[in-house]
Amino acid sequence: MKTPFRHLLLAALCSVLPLAAQAADSTRPEVIRIAVPDLSAGSKPSAGGVVDVLRDQQLLEKAFAQDGIRIDWRFFKGAGPAVNEALANGQADFAYLGDLAAIIGKSSGLDTHVLAAGVRGVKSYLGVVPGSGIRSLADLKGKRVAVFRGTANQLSFASALASQGLSERDLKVINLDFNASNAALAAKQIDATWGLSNLLSLRDRGLVELPVNSRDLKGAGSTQSVLVGTGEFIRQHPDLVQRLVSTQQQAVNWLRDERNREAYLDLVSNTANWPRSVLSDDLAQENLAHYFDPRLDGEFVGLLQQGVDLAAKERLIRRSFQVSDWIDPRFIDTALQQEQAVQAAR
Repeated sequence: MKTPFRHLLLAALCSVLPLAAQAADSTRPEVIRIAVPDLSAGSKPSAGGVVDVLRDQQLLEKAFAQDGIRIDWRFFKGAGPAVNEALANGQADFAYLGDLAAIIGKSSGLDTHVLAAGVRGVKSYLGVVPGSGIRSLADLKGKRVAVFRGTANQLSFASALASQGLSERDLKVINLDFNASNAALAAKQIDATWGLSNLLSLRDRGLVELPVNSRDLKGAGSTQSVLVGTGEFIRQHPDLVQRLVSTQQQAVNWLRDERNREAYLDLVSNTANWPRSVLSDDLAQENLAHYFDPRLDGEFVGLLQQGVDLAAKERLIRRSFQVSDWIDPRFIDTALQQEQAVQAAR
């Protein structure tokens, strides 16, 4: 009896499907590479926020172990510019970045998409030489001011200056990273610097005065951070992107829980070798649920668009663009929906 044609076809398909599945599996990456600016003052790398929690709890490593996929954390002392270079050279699949570095990368042609908000409203401080008489941003006219160019620090300073009708052109701006600017300020080689919470430790030692911060300016000069993914990785492995963002949500929930505030301060202090009192002081007035809100909501998208527009106006980027075309909220939205479904089922 002859075998019907459809049976032959079915047999052929059955023999091919396992090969196709193997071929699909072969496209799985062996490693997921995540680039991060290293903000540590010690020998261990640290970026604070969700990165330190993810690494401490090994959440991503556990989530991808079932597929034999390793997580390769790559920390860069060169901050945003170095991370962008890694993305441009195909050496990273994801990155946690401050707003300006991410904006510069996108404006320069990097194929990235914003997958989640990292932190919003990070405070920045004006540090000045004690006894300098500098009490406001207006007093900086003609002064030597250190700013870390190419990073969120530069954009936040431009925002702070703009809020007072000023720009970098009114000052003598010197490009120094945070450690170098702090050393230069302590040695009185510059008049002022615009920096982050590490300036608080210099204040406590009497080496600087902090007359102004972004909270005094009603938020002008604050910074945001984002999680970005490369377009290539997102197109090839959307399921892995979803797993990463959904897993990250565990760390975000831990961060946003006020009951974990003290544990978070301990974690970053020990990892980054920062004085705990500095971290506590910097976060004292912050609502952690809002500070670490991961949504790409209207507020956050608006902050990013303001950053893009200001960066274009100050010629920090060559071309402007619409943030709505840059964000890809489907992964964080799905992660939050999954979370709500789990809570509803309890």
